[in-house]
Amino acid sequence: MQYFSVADTAKKWNLSERSVRNYCAKGRVPGAFLTGKTWNIPENAEKPARSNQKAAIPMTLLDILQEEKKKKYSGGIYHKTQIELTYNSNHMEGSRLTHEQTRYIFETNTIGVENEVLNVDDVIETANHFRCIDMIIDHAKAPLTEKFIKELHLILKSGTSDSRKDWFAVGNYKKLPNEVGGMDTTLPEDVAGKMKALLAEYNSKNTQTLEDILAFHVKFERIHPFQDGNGRVGRLIMFKECLKYDIVPFIIEDNLKLFYYRGLKEWNREKGYLTDTCLTAQDKYKAYLDYFRIAYMD
Repeated sequence: MQYFSVADTAKKWNLSERSVRNYCAKGRVPGAFLTGKTWNIPENAEKPARSNQKAAIPMTLLDILQEEKKKKYSGGIYHKTQIELTYNSNHMEGSRLTHEQTRYIFETNTIGVENEVLNVDDVIETANHFRCIDMIIDHAKAPLTEKFIKELHLILKSGTSDSRKDWFAVGNYKKLPNEVGGMDTTLPEDVAGKMKALLAEYNSKNTQTLEDILAFHVKFERIHPFQDGNGRVGRLIMFKECLKYDIVPFIIEDNLKLFYYRGLKEWNREKGYLTDTCLTAQDKYKAYLDYFRIAYMD
């Protein structure tokens, strides 16, 4: 019998090499075996059926998120996404709220504090982030525009101490130069032009891949158009665009934070750092979808 490589099998099955390796590792390709670190796949092996393809209702993830949001359904993927995305994205930016406190705010719209001092901005930005997620779910299919991005920033930063500073433009581009990770970003006077060019380039395509979305994210973060909140707005945009193009979204958790930052910094030299980090995060979100029996495209 002849054996194919992972690359050849991926082309034959129209899958990513990563998916083929996962199928082999999970024992879903009969006759496949390892030689060292290389998978050998029988030439007559058939593409495994998706484990969750028997979902009763052929709805997309976006359909389900919109439905659960509309019905205020508790305990589903909408509920899970709100808490996980909000907690992790805010935590990356210095929020001291715990996962449990974030969940409590979402579920009860209150905050219980006992012998603890909380930063008011952390609480406000958590509640605001929930609203931002609602916005990207409601408008996932809408074109990505400057107006939409500025509206996300306005919602995120409204009512915070930053919003009371004369030099801080809530819902508008930055007034003062800033750095990110010790790297220079686009100067305030150049931001509008750079954002228009970035969006024109991105929107010139009829469809987007995961790599396209990551490339946009890197360029957005290097422009760093707002005084603060760029990381959270950028990650919300990625989630929105994944929903729009039926790509499984992902949430960067604390254990992936340093790999995520490295991926942003090294993108021009090695795209694999950020791509692999986001694919790892995507696998975690796929586990949520499997649990809730929601079908998705590999």
